[in-house]
Amino acid sequence: MYKFILSILFILTTGSTFSQSELSHDVYFDTDKFTVPSTEKNRLLLFISTLQDMDIESISIYGFCDDVGADTYNLKLSQNRANAIKSIFSDNEISEDLITNVDGKGEILLKIIEDNNILNIRGLNRKVEINVKPKPPVVEEVVIEDIVEVEEPPKPKSPKLPKNAPEKLQGKLNIGDKIILDNILFKTGYSTILPSSKKTLDTLAKILVARKNLYFTIQGHVCCTQLTRDAVDRKTKERNLSETRAKFVYDYFVKKGVNKRRMRYMGMRRKFPLGGDPKLDRRVEVLITHVGDTN
Repeated sequence: MYKFILSILFILTTGSTFSQSELSHDVYFDTDKFTVPSTEKNRLLLFISTLQDMDIESISIYGFCDDVGADTYNLKLSQNRANAIKSIFSDNEISEDLITNVDGKGEILLKIIEDNNILNIRGLNRKVEINVKPKPPVVEEVVIEDIVEVEEPPKPKSPKLPKNAPEKLQGKLNIGDKIILDNILFKTGYSTILPSSKKTLDTLAKILVARKNLYFTIQGHVCCTQLTRDAVDRKTKERNLSETRAKFVYDYFVKKGVNKRRMRYMGMRRKFPLGGDPKLDRRVEVLITHVGDTN
C-alpha cells in the first residue's frame, strides 16, 4: 500500500524586500543615418541579453537628431532611428507588447559637456534612448503545511520509466498527440537551454529511450518576432532560431541513446504562439508521428 498526503495550509503574505531599478541604454548613429552601426548593434545585443531574467513592465524607445537639418526632416529621421531599434528588439525575442513607446523626438539642443569640439557634441545627440521599466515586486505567499498521512491503495508502477515521468507519457499515446515541453526554456536569442531545464530534458530522454515504439518530430518555436518570421540565432547570425532549438534537443536525445531513425526535427518559426508569458513560446514540442508495436 502507498500513502496519500492531505495538507492543511496556513498562508502568510510577505512583500519582496528588493526590486530591480529601471535600466537605460543609448544607441548612437552616424550623421544622417538610421541604420545601426555594427559596434552599436553589438552593444545593444549585450544590453538585451541582460534583460532575460528581468520581469519587464514596459520598454520605451525615443529617437533623436542633432541640430543640423530642417525640423520636419529631423523628426522623420529620429522616428526611423527609433523604429530600427524596435526591429532589433523583435528579432531578438523581446515581445512587442512590452514596447509601449516608439517615438521620434526630432532634434535636441547641443549637450552642455566639457568638450570644445562641436562635432563630438552633435554625435552624442544622434541617438536613441531606451528605457526598460521592471514590474513591481510580486507579493509572495509563504505556505506552512500541516501534513496528515493516510493510507491508500497503491498505484501501478512502470519499471521501465523514470519515477518522475510525466503522467501523459506513462499512458497510451496516439499519432498526432503533442507533448509540450513547457519546462524546457531557452536563453533569449540562443538555442541552448537554461540550466534549470536540464533535469527535465534528461528525464524526457530516459522516457523516450524506454518507449522504443514511439516515433516523433521535435518542433522548435520562438516568441515575439513580427508576423510568422523566425528569430535570429545570435551565435550564427542566421534567421533560423526555431530550427536550431529543435536540433539542440535532437542532438541531446542522440547523446542520451535515442535512435536517430525514430525522430526528426524542424523549425516552426512563430506560427503557433501560446499567448501569455513570452518565455513560454521559446519552446520545443514533440509531435508523435508513428506508434509501433510494444515490445
